[in-house]
Amino acid sequence: MSSRKPKRAASSKTFQRLRSATNSNAVNKTSIIVDASKYIEELKGKVERLQQDVATSSDQTSALPMVTVETLENGFLINVFSERNCPGLLVSILQAFEQLGLDVLDASVSCSDNFRLEAVGGENQGQEESIDAQVVKQAVLQAIRNWSTEGNEQD
Repeated sequence: MSSRKPKRAASSKTFQRLRSATNSNAVNKTSIIVDASKYIEELKGKVERLQQDVATSSDQTSALPMVTVETLENGFLINVFSERNCPGLLVSILQAFEQLGLDVLDASVSCSDNFRLEAVGGENQGQEESIDAQVVKQAVLQAIRNWSTEGNEQD
C-alpha cells in the first residue's frame, strides 16, 4: 500500500502541471485530458498559420523582379521583369545605371499590371574602367534590393 501513495502523488502532480500548462480549470483527470487535447489542437492551428505566413513571406521575396544582362557589341541588353507593378523601381534602376556610368541608348518600359524593362546600355566614352555584364547585373540587383527595403514594394 505504501508504494501506491507516491505513485498517486506523482500522478496528481503530473495532472496539476498539465492543468497549469493548458490553463485548464478542470478538476477531474478526464476533463484535464480533454482540455489538454483541445489546447494541443489550438497549438497545431497556430503552427499551421505560422507556416502559411512564412510561405507567404518567402513568396513575396521570390516575387522580386528577375534580371538578365547580356553583353552586346557596344554595351549591354538589360531585362528586368516582375509579375506585379513596382512603383519607383524604374528610378532606382536608372540611378544604378548612372552610378555605373552606363548611358541608356534605347529602352522599352511597361509599368501597368507588371513591370518590364528592356534597355540597351552603353558605357560612357570617357569612362576609365570597362565594366562587364556581371557588374551591371549586380548593380541592378542591388538597386532592386534597395528599392525593396525602402518599403516601395507593393503588397
